Amino acid sequence: MCLSVPARIISIDGSMAEVSCGGTIFKAGLQMIENAKPGDYILLHAGFAIQKISDEEAVETLRLLKEMKDAMDEM
Repeated sequence: MCLSVPARIISIDGSMAEVSCGGTIFKAGLQMIENAKPGDYILLHAGFAIQKISDEEAVETLRLLKEMKDAMDEM
């Protein structure tokens, strides 16, 4: 199974970006998306930004992931 997670672009240097996902900073290749800029949300998969997503979609996905984590912590 593959999983991609929302991350916000912090900075861009050429075809690489520094992104934040849940407060953790990662490097992400931008070769698969166009017109990326700091502040954009992307889906991060295996070190690559695979698509841009809206702020609303990112926030909702992050909320659902937190809800799942909290439920697992209660087990």
